[in-house]
Amino acid sequence: MGEDELHQLLRGCINQDRKCQKMLYKTFYGFAMSICLRYANDRDSAAEVMNQGFLKVFTHIESFDLTRPFKAWLGKIMTNASIDFYRANLKMAYTEDLEAAENMSDGEFADRNLSYNDLLAMVQTLPPAYRTVFNLFAIEGYSHEEIGEMLHINAGTSKSNLHKARQKLKQMIMRADAPASGSFNSDIDYAPSVAFNAPGIVLNKGIRG
Repeated sequence: MGEDELHQLLRGCINQDRKCQKMLYKTFYGFAMSICLRYANDRDSAAEVMNQGFLKVFTHIESFDLTRPFKAWLGKIMTNASIDFYRANLKMAYTEDLEAAENMSDGEFADRNLSYNDLLAMVQTLPPAYRTVFNLFAIEGYSHEEIGEMLHINAGTSKSNLHKARQKLKQMIMRADAPASGSFNSDIDYAPSVAFNAPGIVLNKGIRG
């Protein structure tokens, strides 16, 4: 979709044109869903979060600056909707293993090429608290201080949960690498040694180890 066509569509949404809203939803469905899937543990939950996100989009569309990239604005809304859903519906089982968190290395995450579906399948099996922090830090690029403010926790707890998320992911990767392991146990097929590729999703700073 060209820039002029997108702006025309957005102006229609500002005027609450239902056809334009439907077209915007269909156009960016894949992009929005790919973000929500990272935070949800199944597609139904991701769809619920995504629909809440689009409701916010259509409610606040008049505040969008047409000189700014729309995908970045939409991605921010979907991320915030995922965090809101997490805070409202899940008990945050945080642990305070701060000593381990303070001593962890930023290079601790296993250095392995994975497809987007491989990593998504593994991340979705993480406990919600670990999954949320991992996404915000490793993919979205937020600092632990920023994550703490977003999730109403302290920076040390964020570091601890990231540490534990990395450890669990490393264990899953090691099991998947084992000769007798076959494929990763998930609804999403595991394809070893495929370069990381996330179609339809913007990784702000890449995955941080």
